[in-house]
Amino acid sequence: MEFTDRKSILKCLALPEKELEELLDISSHKKINKGSCFITAGHIPRKMAFVVKGLFRYVYVHENGNEFTKSIITENNFISSYSAMIHNSTSYFSIEALEEAEILEIDYQCWLEVKEKNPFWNIFLLKILEKAFCIKEKRERELLLLDAEKRYNLFITEFPNLENRISQQIVASYLGIQPESLSRLRRKYKT
Repeated sequence: MEFTDRKSILKCLALPEKELEELLDISSHKKINKGSCFITAGHIPRKMAFVVKGLFRYVYVHENGNEFTKSIITENNFISSYSAMIHNSTSYFSIEALEEAEILEIDYQCWLEVKEKNPFWNIFLLKILEKAFCIKEKRERELLLLDAEKRYNLFITEFPNLENRISQQIVASYLGIQPESLSRLRRKYKT
């Protein structure tokens, strides 16, 4: 498989050449349309991916239709419903493309086989999971302890210019507030 962004993947993931080849061998380059789901809630996921280009969100949808954005995932990060994959259970959330995207899709069974043969991948996985855990812990702390204004300020610091790439509804959903409240915060921030 030939992949056009090979050097940036190598640099971004800090992979040795041999391991990059292993990853590329079990991956396929895919394009995902804006609004399409990489993983859909209620289905058992059998794949994960590295985001080469684009933007995704992890989203829960309540039975009343309200959406809650759990995470926003930018380029050079992995997307998956990993706990659902390892437990062979349905995902509670969907992973939605917020813009046209390109991914390196990895079949979970192939991943397990490569990981079994090469101990490098266990260390690599541990680093990814540690990073994800730290992000999750920070996000929970912000939602539980900070008011909406502080969360908004952190959002625009952490994700500069992201507001130009996604809808106000999604930003509000990520912050845990209503779109009207976000409009007030944005006006206040601009003054």
